Amino acid sequence: MAPSALETEITSPLDYITLGLKDSSKDYIGKPQVLSLLSTFLERSVQKNERMLETSQTKDVITIFHGLRAPSLSIQQYIDRIFKYSCCSPSCFVIAHIHVDRFIQRTNLCLTTLNIHRLLITSVMVAAKFMDDAFFNNAYYARVGGISTAELNKLEMKFLFGVDFRLHVTVQTFKKYCSMLKNETTGRLIERPIQVCGIKENWANKDDTICSQSISR
Repeated sequence: MAPSALETEITSPLDYITLGLKDSSKDYIGKPQVLSLLSTFLERSVQKNERMLETSQTKDVITIFHGLRAPSLSIQQYIDRIFKYSCCSPSCFVIAHIHVDRFIQRTNLCLTTLNIHRLLITSVMVAAKFMDDAFFNNAYYARVGGISTAELNKLEMKFLFGVDFRLHVTVQTFKKYCSMLKNETTGRLIERPIQVCGIKENWANKDDTICSQSISR
């Protein structure tokens, strides 16, 4: 069977450099474009889901990932913060996106402003542990994310069981999600928006006295 157009759109090494997905930081300058594309995708999905909940007058199912109110940081600001302090590879954000999609498919979670931030910090941390050679411990990620270590530990376990510990991502799947994010640059319609819902903490952008912590290897 011939590969679909979606799978073949991003086979050029230049495409990966453009998205900031090459291993070496010298392949791109500044913030990887994939971060902006992911935040745009998630923001559109959240807005669509919240409009759907409002118009249908459907009550969202509250989960451990939900907070009482939306955080002060936007999705874009939160993703930028995670990237700045986690030091994980840009590819982890694509992997995290795939893991979140799997979690939603298995749990029927609806992505909203109340749960997207907790899902992001949890999924990126899990992706970094699975993909990268070096990563920070849970206490560090919790501080980056603005939650307690105990809470992040619970979120991690819930997330892992939610995806049935299916963390492996094939090259074909990775290409597919890269192409979907890449299409954000052309404003194409996303065929299958994932779904997002408040957060207890202020999530203030306290700048930024995060101390160094030991790296797990």
